[in-house]
Amino acid sequence: MGVVYDHVRLYKKKFPGGVTWWRLKKHSNVIEQHLNPGETIRYAFAGQKNDKWYDLTSTAVIAITNKRILIGQKRVVWGYFLNSITPDLYNDMQVYSGLIWGKITIDTAKEVVIFTNLAKDSLREIETEISEFMMEEKKKYGQSDNE
Repeated sequence: MGVVYDHVRLYKKKFPGGVTWWRLKKHSNVIEQHLNPGETIRYAFAGQKNDKWYDLTSTAVIAITNKRILIGQKRVVWGYFLNSITPDLYNDMQVYSGLIWGKITIDTAKEVVIFTNLAKDSLREIETEISEFMMEEKKKYGQSDNE
């Protein structure tokens, strides 16, 4: 098993309430293939990459590395999707807690990425991990501009 899948399994054990059961090993493997040298996993979780709570087949694995956020989805027949959000493209994030599940929206310079059907208990932890990572990295971008 890969490092990404191990993080996702820990997330699933800690927060079992979300809808994340579809091909997690395959989605995690997509991210593993695209890790750059020196890139390590800080946090990983799974959710539905869509904006509809009733679409339960768009599962994706989201990994926060020490350099960027990676979103991996393995297609059923062939191929895969990989999105990368670097700190310089990150704008802001919204967290929504509904009756049963939660939703996180990440706004970037080029697109809006939405993760739905997340366990309500996990929203705080996910928001904290993403926010802390982005604040740390944005400081580095600011320092290099001043030098």
